[in-house]
Amino acid sequence: MIRILLAEDQNLVLGAMAALLRLEPDFDVVGAATNGKEALALCEQFAPDIVLTDIEMPLMTGLELATQVKERRLAAKVIVVTTFGRSGYLRRALEAGVRGYLLKDAPVDALAAAIRAVHEGGRAIAPELALESWSGGGDPLTERERQVLRLAGEGRASSDIARQVHLSEGTVRNYLSEAISKLGAANRVEAYRMARDAGWL
Repeated sequence: MIRILLAEDQNLVLGAMAALLRLEPDFDVVGAATNGKEALALCEQFAPDIVLTDIEMPLMTGLELATQVKERRLAAKVIVVTTFGRSGYLRRALEAGVRGYLLKDAPVDALAAAIRAVHEGGRAIAPELALESWSGGGDPLTERERQVLRLAGEGRASSDIARQVHLSEGTVRNYLSEAISKLGAANRVEAYRMARDAGWL
């Protein structure tokens, strides 16, 4: 079972989300909080696998909550579910250690899939949201990141890329990881497609 803690200051949304998630056979909603400080306390008490949080909440925002989870080395992985798709929020969320970023109008099956993906160690960020977040600041990638991403998009392994660009395999992986993180992508293939579609490759 995937143990989930909910943090949402609107009681109607909180109740609806809890009810919908409890319909999933592999989900267990272990707690619910209406502000960030309460969520952090419950996180320490119940040790959930996943924390679903809004951004704007009383006493402590969702991003501050994510930062505290990261700094206190709690096992929970944080997913933001919010109405805010404005530029800057996604980048700040990633810096805070957030593993997922979805909008509240996402369908329930997309949210469930995101929870499972993050629980398994991946990321879950709406691609159009990632592109929108970066659009105000132009291309976030360095030339070297674009180079290795292009080759990864051709299906080449890290070892092949390393030989072609005369770098160590570890350095290539670092460049790919940085590009994936900047774009909020789940993996190198998705990062390549997002960068390509944005016209950065």
